[in-house]
Amino acid sequence: MEKNLIDINCDLGEGIGNEAHILPLISSCSIACGGHAGNDETVREVSRLAKQHNVKVGAHPSYPDKENFGRVTMAISKDELIASLKYQVDNFASILKEENIELHHIKAHGALYNDISTDAELARTFLKSIEEYKSTTLLYVPFNSAVEGEALVAGFQIKYEAFGDRNYTHEGLLISRQEENALIQEPQAVLEHIARMVHEREARLPNGKRIRMLADTYCIHGDTSSALEILTYISNHQNMYNLQIKK
Repeated sequence: MEKNLIDINCDLGEGIGNEAHILPLISSCSIACGGHAGNDETVREVSRLAKQHNVKVGAHPSYPDKENFGRVTMAISKDELIASLKYQVDNFASILKEENIELHHIKAHGALYNDISTDAELARTFLKSIEEYKSTTLLYVPFNSAVEGEALVAGFQIKYEAFGDRNYTHEGLLISRQEENALIQEPQAVLEHIARMVHEREARLPNGKRIRMLADTYCIHGDTSSALEILTYISNHQNMYNLQIKK
């Protein structure tokens, strides 16, 4: 039986320092651009490692809020946010150009990712900041989200993203990290969660109910405490679920 090829992505360059171990196990990555974490040095270092392992490289911009790791909604003007995001991505792209690495995708981080999933006006602001990349670069977005709809109208090329290490609400949103059942950290449970989304196009909620979930790429957060254990397990047991990570 032909295997289902899947893209496993990971958020990297966030100060954890596990990239050399994680990159051989994934197929795409989103690297912090300095908004919530990272700097020019880390962008260059992690992107070089990604290139060595044939891993596609994406920009991971966020609210400019290192204090809260970009995981708190930020009160910031539209113009300030556009300027910050544009600087983050443009600077990131210039480093990749120096390293002769293609900018494969853009993916918002943390609170910004969640906020543009439900707020169409904020989604349009985000898209305006990265408009010059829409014909050359993919945009990772959640399925059935505000940013998905706005991106398609604006002419962006999108890829649906789902999270292997996170639980969802019945609305298809990520359960808040403040909740006890937000994270999935047991490796087998993560792989089963991904396999269900691949084969059944559904995600099972903590209460046992299911929701429709489409995805082209599946994320494991690099700062999840068991990230390396999870990715190693997926690599070693993917065949049991008729899956294969595509490189």
